[in-house]
Amino acid sequence: MSPGRYVQGKGAIERLGEFVAQIGSSPLIVSDDVVWGFAGEQVTASFAAADLRVERVAFGKFATAAVVDALVEKILETKADVIVGVGGGSTVDAAKAAGYLAGIRWVSVPTVASTDAPTSALAVIYNEEGEFVEYRFFPRNPDLVLIDTQIVANAPVEFLIAGVGDALATWLEARATAAANATTMAGGLPTQTGTALAKLSWDVIWENALPALDAVRDNLVTPALEKLVEANTLLSGLGFESGGLAAAHAIHNGLTAAPQTHGLTHGQKVNIGSMAQLVLEGAPRAEIEDFIEFTTLVGLPTTLTEIGLTLDDEKELQAIGKAATLPGETIHNMPFVVTADDVVDALKSIERLSRSVRKARGLPAPVKYVQKHAPVLVGAH
Repeated sequence: MSPGRYVQGKGAIERLGEFVAQIGSSPLIVSDDVVWGFAGEQVTASFAAADLRVERVAFGKFATAAVVDALVEKILETKADVIVGVGGGSTVDAAKAAGYLAGIRWVSVPTVASTDAPTSALAVIYNEEGEFVEYRFFPRNPDLVLIDTQIVANAPVEFLIAGVGDALATWLEARATAAANATTMAGGLPTQTGTALAKLSWDVIWENALPALDAVRDNLVTPALEKLVEANTLLSGLGFESGGLAAAHAIHNGLTAAPQTHGLTHGQKVNIGSMAQLVLEGAPRAEIEDFIEFTTLVGLPTTLTEIGLTLDDEKELQAIGKAATLPGETIHNMPFVVTADDVVDALKSIERLSRSVRKARGLPAPVKYVQKHAPVLVGAH
């Protein structure tokens, strides 16, 4: 499974109208006010050049069932034939879900490289508090995914860091799915292509993440940034969908049950899921140590402390373990049985493990995360 067309590059948004016009003649744009403030002028100009109307509906914070239903009503009211999600992961997911329900085509225009959600044929639905509710699956991927790397470079670096956390899990989960010969999000067994793309995503990230993050800190588009954006968005998207998800994302979904973690990005929580998956697998010590060092340098959490939890938060940890192992969760793609207690033990173990590795390698000690009440632009798979 893959999107019909993928467009990436500096200034790409100036050609959005050109590509949307090949898909539909009456677009509806979904975008929050912040994103529209910096991208609206370019989108409007590109639509005008393609003789397309500019009809926009404002987006809030999360892709909830109610938000999706309201978008469907707007599609019917405006007689739109293509919906264009411009913004973060939840904006894109809401557009996909509404487009499917309304029977029209959909386009993803991510303004951050924080998840691989834009390319996929699924959406994550949350409740009003940002807790995971369900995956919604669609029979096809977006007709177009367009990402402007200058817009990515202008965004806060935290979003790109989150994208690294999300994308690093792709190979860890794909190799587990392949080992178990389990079912992928595409609905069948893993292809060699999907698994290979997941591995390529991993390799590109390890080689390019640190210089790319430095480029974004200076709002620069460099070859390293272009490679990282492709890894975070396209390679990881194709890799997770046709390669398979496993424990890391299931544990992410479980973490949404802990109020202390609200406000963290999708990728930050996924990185804790990746850490826990490596522990559950009994991965080689060197692999775990290298993962802790690399993701710490990237700026991702590798301890419970950094996601607002402690070893004493037994009630929350049990809730996370239970939610992560619900029937139908992707943790059951692991090549062995994983129980809720296994998840709790793995999560508890990463605190001392990560602290010791960070100390041995001269890395900073964890700083406790305190929940922030700020907009989160990441929906993700």
